[in-house]
This record gives sequence, C-alpha cells and structure tokens, in this order.
Amino acid sequence: MSAELPVSPRILVVDDSSFNRLLLKRRLAELGYPEPATATNGVEALVAIGAKSFDVVLLDLEMPELDGIGVLERLHTQSNPPPVIVISAQTEMSGVIRCIELGAEDYLPKSFDPPLLRARLQAVLEKKRLRDLAAERLRALEAELESARLAQLSLVPGDFAGLSRGRITVAAHMEPAREVGGDLYDMHWIGPRHLMFVLADVAGKGASAGLTMARSMGLIRAGVRLADARGEIPDPADLLALANGDLSANNPEMTFVTAALAILDAETGEGRICVAGHEAPLRLSARGVTIMDGFKIQPPLGIIEDLPYASAPFRLEPGEAMLLLSDGVTEAHDMQSELFGKDRVLAALGTESDPATAIAALLRDVAGFVREAPPADDVTVLAVRYAG
Repeated sequence: MSAELPVSPRILVVDDSSFNRLLLKRRLAELGYPEPATATNGVEALVAIGAKSFDVVLLDLEMPELDGIGVLERLHTQSNPPPVIVISAQTEMSGVIRCIELGAEDYLPKSFDPPLLRARLQAVLEKKRLRDLAAERLRALEAELESARLAQLSLVPGDFAGLSRGRITVAAHMEPAREVGGDLYDMHWIGPRHLMFVLADVAGKGASAGLTMARSMGLIRAGVRLADARGEIPDPADLLALANGDLSANNPEMTFVTAALAILDAETGEGRICVAGHEAPLRLSARGVTIMDGFKIQPPLGIIEDLPYASAPFRLEPGEAMLLLSDGVTEAHDMQSELFGKDRVLAALGTESDPATAIAALLRDVAGFVREAPPADDVTVLAVRYAG
C-alpha cells in the first residue's frame, strides 16, 4: 500500500478567536492544505465531529461553553476519535499535559509557525494513516477468522433431531475460545442400529488447532464411511488408530489430540469405547451422575506412531446417557483463576439424563461460575441417551 498522506486531509479548526481561525486558515493554505472546517467552541466541535470524519482536529485549549479539555474528555469515551493537536500558549503547559493524558497527539504554540505547523500536521497525519491501515488489516483478518469459524462450525453435526433415532436421543454443543478452536465432535450412524460418536480436543487453540481438528475429523469419518460401505461395524480402537497413524507420521511440533470415541448398539444399549488421553465419560441416570470406568485411558493421538489402541465394552441401561466433555469445561476458570472442576460438573448434571437438558444445565453453571473471565479453552459437550 502507498505510504503517502491523504491528498486532501480533512481538518477541523476549533478556536473561539476569529483572528486565530483566520490565521490558521492562511497558514494551512500556504502549506498546501485544503480549507479547514471551523468551530467556535467545544460544543460546535463535538457536533461537527459527530457529523463528519476528520483526519485531524486543531483544538484551542481555552474556550467558552466547553474548553479543549472538556472536548477531549468526551472524545476519550469514543471508540475511534480523530487525532487532536492542542492549540496552546506556552504558559498553559499544565493544561497541555492534561490534554496529552486524555489522548491528544501533540500541541501547537499559538504563534502558528509554518515549519512547525507542517511538521506537527505531517507527523499526526502519518500516525493516523498507519492506524487506519492497521484497523483495515484487522477488519480483514477478523472477517477471515469469522469465515473460518463458520466453516468450522459447519463441519460438526447440528441436526440432533435427525440424528436421534428410535431409542437414541443425542445433543451436543461446541463453543470455541477463539474464532477458530481445536475441539471437535461428530456423530454418524453405521447401518440401521449402530451410532458412532466422538469428542476430541486438539492441544492448543487458534487456526493451527482448527486445521488439526478438521484433519482429525476427516480421518475418523473416512474410517467410519469405509466400514459402513463394507457393511461392517468398526472397532473404536481401529478408528483412533487410523487417525493416530496419519497424525503422528509427520508431526514435528508434537501436536496431539485427545479423544473419546464410542459405538453404541441402539437396540441393546451395548457398545465399545476407546479413550485416548481424554476426560473420562460420565454416566447420567435418574440415580445421579457417575464417572464411567471399565476402560483404560491410552496415550493421545499424534504422539506415538503405530500405537495399538484397545477398546472396552460398556452398557447403557434404559434411561441412561453417556456424556463426553472437553477439558475446557473442567478447566474453565473465574476471575480469581479458580477452576470449575469435576465436582461442579457432577453437581450441575444432577439426576438429569436428557441430553439437551443436561448440556444446558452444565453450560449454565459454567457461565455463572466464569462470569466475566475470558475463556481459557474451547468448551465442548456431547451426550447420547438410550431409552431402552
């Protein structure tokens, strides 16, 4: 992009002295600047700034109705105020300092010396150009990240009514900590009676984690679809081993993925599960929530090539549900950096086994605990209920 200053910078002169306004107009014309807009006091200046965008404001410090400090105090609350050069007599330096504290870029003695006026204006206009350029690039980046966020969210299933069949009810929620996150979940029916569901968490956040997330999901989906096309019910361990083989083959940064993947028989409530470095699943029932056991937590994906993963059997009784969650839930923290923790997760879920209701209750308690603290990690929850 060009580094040139605006061809016709928009200048506002604010001064209650008609002589000073006329003198500044002449000085600006001599320096090749266009005729400025003018205001006779701070109230008029704020009206003018509200109606039009200016590249620089030459602001007198002492004026009736509203002085320069008052104008800067009002501008200080705005998101993108114009740059201000304070017009001041040398004896007013204490006021000038206050103006600088309120965001004024520079000050100009009332002698309006042309070389000094040129230097002040050029410096302030250049800084504004650079700020505008940075803001433009930030807007473009934010637009790209928003597009990437929407693309990422479109990868995970959202039609829970369509995925809920017969005795199976499902629900899930994913909230990236940034525009693009590293969590993923997926659900896929294999034949008429087996549901594959998985929740995984990529180490790290941001675009790199998001790409690894998409790659991981693609690998798992490929394995599921291949088995489905063959009329086979895959072992969860084989699906994670397939993903691990690709992720660990070329991984110089040692980016790893934790995952919990299960395949459930919708007719019997029986299934198999494989957990790779992930949070243990929870069993939800009318008797309360418990941490599921009977399986071994194995190393995450992407670290050890050709690692033989193993799955374990499980069974959901009629009315029970399995809930998977990422560590962004347990490690959510408040303003004092206290973690939400597993005990609060269990308390939030209580005796609720309906997937959508249980997830909503958990997320509500997490939000109430975190309050104004910025998100530390992606938050993802998935639940599958077997009605029996």
